[in-house]
Amino acid sequence: MDKVNIAELTEEQISFQLILHSGSARSKVIQALTEYRNENVEGADELLKEAKQDLRAAHDIHFQMVKKEAGGTQTPFSLLLMHAEDHLMSTVTMKDLVKELLELFKSRSL
Repeated sequence: MDKVNIAELTEEQISFQLILHSGSARSKVIQALTEYRNENVEGADELLKEAKQDLRAAHDIHFQMVKKEAGGTQTPFSLLLMHAEDHLMSTVTMKDLVKELLELFKSRSL
């Protein structure tokens, strides 16, 4: 996955990149749970690894934004940005929860 350089994007494009990567991760997390339920443990594990990569891309964008603001360039607030940040954080929470659930299921042979 190519690294996104936010200096080349508009504020709206940055938000949509966050939504794109976190949305892709969210879909893979949900699919991982479905795969596990269908007894495809390896497939579930692979989907969680892929979700982690998508989240890494989103976190990189987020870090660039924080770094830019720490350098003195204010990030304009918008509802779209707030939605993108919310999307990212809820996906991180979902990934962590599903990962722990799958480990619990494995340990109890469920």
